[in-house]
Amino acid sequence: MSWEQFEKIQSLIAENNSGWGQTGAIQSGSALLVGLLRCRRCGRRLGVVYSGTHGNVVRYACHRAWMDNGEPRCIAFGGMSFDNAMTKVILGVVEPGAMEAAVLASEEEGRKQDEVVEALRRDLEAARYAAQRAQKQYDAADPENRLVADELERRWNHALERVQEIESRIAEHVHRHDRTPAASREEFEALASELESIWNSPEADMRLKKRIVRTLIQEIVVDVDAEAGELILIIHWKGGVHTELRIPRRRRGQNGSQTSKDTVDAVKVLVRICSDDWIAAALNRSNLRTGRGNYWTKERVVSLRTYYEIPCYDAKRCAAEGWMTLTTAAKHVGISDRTLRLAIDRGEIEAEHPVSCGPWVLNRRALETEVAKQLVERIRQGQRKPTIPSSQQENFDFSTT
Repeated sequence: MSWEQFEKIQSLIAENNSGWGQTGAIQSGSALLVGLLRCRRCGRRLGVVYSGTHGNVVRYACHRAWMDNGEPRCIAFGGMSFDNAMTKVILGVVEPGAMEAAVLASEEEGRKQDEVVEALRRDLEAARYAAQRAQKQYDAADPENRLVADELERRWNHALERVQEIESRIAEHVHRHDRTPAASREEFEALASELESIWNSPEADMRLKKRIVRTLIQEIVVDVDAEAGELILIIHWKGGVHTELRIPRRRRGQNGSQTSKDTVDAVKVLVRICSDDWIAAALNRSNLRTGRGNYWTKERVVSLRTYYEIPCYDAKRCAAEGWMTLTTAAKHVGISDRTLRLAIDRGEIEAEHPVSCGPWVLNRRALETEVAKQLVERIRQGQRKPTIPSSQQENFDFSTT
């Protein structure tokens, strides 16, 4: 092997060592950044701890000083939200060049296949030459010397078998790669746009993702800002660039399966007119689930409001601020629910519908606009004055039999 290849292998062996200053070999655990985190306070590398029923809860901690010397622990933080935040940073770096890298990889693969075919054709040319030479030797032999003739015939047959073997390999190689045509640039563009979904797929190889991360990042120096509730990161990229980031730290009691932002926004609207048990019922009817995929209950709605600091429903505040349901608003202006709903659909009156199977939320101010007043007056006049005068209306006599 070449000297460069030898040095690369030695460097890989050194990196796989888990001793001081080394990242350690890539394992199949779910911690994405294990081996790359260094404590800003003591300079030691952070370890990883797996817990939970299935061992899928990740926590990074700097505990070597405590384990070795009995010194106080430095820092520790949850790994799931941290890995998710770092994934977005890494994909933001990789995604712009993902398509070009994929195109280059495809071209490189095609070039390698061409080299394989070319090498097989050179072997075929040499095998055919050997077969022709063996045939000439057999033709030049004395037929009466049976020992020499048999040996030359055996060599000729072996050379012909070698020719057939190489021809079969070439045909099989060409057939196999002709059935899988190279992807077009448009397909690579679509693949690059879906890089995040591919990365987060359950079928994605964790070891491959760790190799990608280690190709990009030399190490990450991390510290905890307890007062601000943030993690302070200094990312040392392989190219020599350094990036400082602040990532919100996961709070106690918060789990990695977060409720969707749309559901949180819906709860912020529904608390204006609904109690917690009614909000839970509306979310369940709309087929919305918690971050862990559970049905909503009053207690879970309370927990969500507490975490996101959403005030609970208050009838006095609702009346003071003028929040109404569709039925209440229709009674307030003196029209039917259906008429008011049609006006909302036409955009004449402003209203919010946070969940598909939940109530409409209106404000008194939306019913006091000039457009709303004209609409209500027009509807009332239409109800008092029929389209056709009574004297011109026809009467229908229906049979009672």
